[in-house]
This record gives sequence, C-alpha cells and structure tokens, in this order.
Amino acid sequence: MLDPTSYYGGIVASDMKLSRREGKKAQERLEKSKAYSHGILVRTLYQPKIFTSEHERFLRRAAETMYAILEKVMREYECNDEYRKLFGFDKRLEELILRPKAYECPLPVARIDLFFDEDDYSFKFCEFNADGASAMNEDKELFAVISQTAAFKRFSERYEIKSAELFDSWAECFLDIYKTSENAKETPNVAIVDFLHGEKHNNEFEAFKKAFEDAGCKCEICDITKLDYKNGALYSRSGMRIDAVYRRAVTCDIMENYGEVGAFLDAARENAVILIGDFRTQIIHNKILFKILHDDMTKRFLTTYENGFVEAHIPFTVSLTEENVDKYEVLSHKEKWVIKPEDSYASRGVAAGVEGMSDKQWRKAVRAALEEKYILQEYVKPYASPNIDLLRNEKAEFQKYSNITGMFMYGGRLAGLYSRISGTEIISTQYSEMTLPTIVVSEKTNRD
Repeated sequence: MLDPTSYYGGIVASDMKLSRREGKKAQERLEKSKAYSHGILVRTLYQPKIFTSEHERFLRRAAETMYAILEKVMREYECNDEYRKLFGFDKRLEELILRPKAYECPLPVARIDLFFDEDDYSFKFCEFNADGASAMNEDKELFAVISQTAAFKRFSERYEIKSAELFDSWAECFLDIYKTSENAKETPNVAIVDFLHGEKHNNEFEAFKKAFEDAGCKCEICDITKLDYKNGALYSRSGMRIDAVYRRAVTCDIMENYGEVGAFLDAARENAVILIGDFRTQIIHNKILFKILHDDMTKRFLTTYENGFVEAHIPFTVSLTEENVDKYEVLSHKEKWVIKPEDSYASRGVAAGVEGMSDKQWRKAVRAALEEKYILQEYVKPYASPNIDLLRNEKAEFQKYSNITGMFMYGGRLAGLYSRISGTEIISTQYSEMTLPTIVVSEKTNRD
C-alpha cells in the first residue's frame, strides 16, 4: 500500500494556496469547537495522525500483551506481602487497594503510551495511565475539525477511514463491569468524580455524561470534595444517591487531599458505592512500576515470553538515589536520561537532558530529584514524521514532528488510539506538545 502519510502530504503540497486558506478556516472552526481542556484551546496541526490497519493490529497485540502483564502484577501485589514492599505505598493507600473487590476486572480503563516506530515496528513504553486517563474529547473534536478540510475529503476518496468512538463504548464497558457486581442495579445512578477546582464546565465530562444518559442512567458530574455520606449511601450535592462512580480523580491527588475527601473514602471503605476503577489501579499508574517490572520477583511469575517482552519494551529504570545510580555517569551524559516523579501525571516534574538543558540546569534538576521520590529512566528517541502547522501559521512549511502514541484500553481491549506530537524530541505539556486527531486507514478496493 502507498504510504498514506506521504500521500496525504502530497495532497496538501499540491495546492498550497488552497491548503493555507483551509488551515485558517480549520483554526476558526477549532476555536468554535469544544476542543478545550481546562479552558485552554488544544493545539493541533493540519494533517491528522494516520495509522494503517496493519499498524492497528500490531498495536492491539502489544497493548493486550502489556495489559495481561499488568493484570499479573496487580494480582501479585494483592496476594504477596513481600512484593507489596517494592512499591512502598502509604499504609492508608495500601488498605484502600486491599479492600474486598466488587468486580473482577482489575483495570477497567487505561491509556498505555508508547514510542512506536512506524517503519520498523520497534517500540518502548513510556507511561501507563489508569482512571485519570483523558483526552478522549480532544480526539473527537479535532477529528470533526480536520475532517472538513479539502485535503481530508480528497484523501478519503482513496482510503477507508476509521476514527475511534470513545464515549458510548466506555459507557457500555463501564456498565458491563458494573453488572458483574453482586449489588448491581439494572440502571445505576452514575457520578463522574474528580477535583473540579471550581470549574463549571468540562467538555469531556459532559460528553461522558451524555453517553451514560443515552445508556439509560442518571448521571452527574461531581466534585469529589463535595459529596455526602449518610445512612450507608453516598450522595451528590443535588441529593442523587450514587450507585456507581466513574473515578477520574487520580489517586495521588486523593492522597494529597486526604482530609477533604472523607465522604468519598468512607463510602469506598464500606463498599457503599462501586468504584470503576478502584484504588488497585494505582499499582500500575505509579511510575515505580517500570523499575519493578525488571525486578527478579516479577520475573518469577511472568512467562518466558512476557519476560522477553518486558526486556525489549520497558526502558531501563531505577529509583533515583545516591545508592542506585552512578551520579557521575548521569551528570556527564545528560542526553541519555530522563528523570520523572514516581507518582505524577501530565508530565509534571519530568526533566530530560536532551531538552536544551545546560549542564548546570541538569545538575540542579538531578540533585533536587535525589531529595524526592524520582525515577531515572533511559531516554528513548521518538519517531518523527512530517506535518505542517497551517492552522496558526499561514506561511508554515512541512517539518518533522516527534510522536507518542496512546492506546486507550476499555476492559482490557483496545478501544482507540491517541496521538501527541512535538516540534522537539520531548513530548510534554511543559514544552511544545500538541494533539492530532487519529485515523486508521485501508485502501478502498472499489475505487474508480
């Protein structure tokens, strides 16, 4: 098959006057769309991220293999006292994780991120996100904008195009998991729960709310600090009795604000509400997992194939301590390393030596991290592909952008792909990260 990314680029380049006009119109549509995250307009480029059906099949196998390994890790944590010590969780969190389980599915929703080379199919995992996994709405809104361009319409004459549907499919998966619980109701009242910080409107949460309502449920978006627990039931501020929670509040934020979420935690401890997902998802969300996956205790319960998979695709990772690292090596070869907080999200606290840091800045970052709970991880150079920023710059030309691929997993199955890119080798909200709508394509067999 003709490389579809190159073919799309050829369409754009064949009439740059038209493409520049179309880019400007796309930006105007984007500004009127719901592609806002916490009030900030999501940035994108003119060309979508394009995967072939072959890419998708390969990524599905990689995602499901990794998911199976994560399941084994979670079950080992629950039954092995010695293994739990590797994680070093707060005792309060450990107690929440080890509560009796309302349902079997250990990891209802996740986004598994990886650096994927589209040419030779090599890859390394970057991050595992659990209940706080987001950006479903970004993909949906960006696709709606880009699919109206002349280039996209011409491209679609040659290719069958598939875009992920991530809202109704999640409501369906959520309810399937919920119904395996002993105390499940036919149509539960669902609360989408997070720290809202006074935010009155969240486009992504509204889209999920509609999906639950379309599935027949009553649904509310609730601030986790403003719930009531009384007479053995959890209530929203409106007075709705909550049967099931779609937990978007990430565990580290809950633990940092432990005293403000008492009602939610009391309901969880007494199993008065069904949490999807439950606190055990923190086992895979914490970045210390990348180190633990290489540990001998993990190797003992994985198969030979799974251990080989970890060795090939999980970057070398250690705790960043004086005892664990050769400080001279780390300080002298900053281009080889990334430092990350053990428990964080949205790239907060991440520093990479390749990202234009002076030797002095790198030394300062490493020394500060030595005083906190950080990991040291080998740097993986991302795959680069051509694109063009015609939405915000009418004079833009094609250039290479670094890629990271996210794989949304619903109930252990691949639900869709998510793409972020950057003009530099570091793809992070702290730098120049952007989001692309993602499509999966195959050539039409009955073209004229």
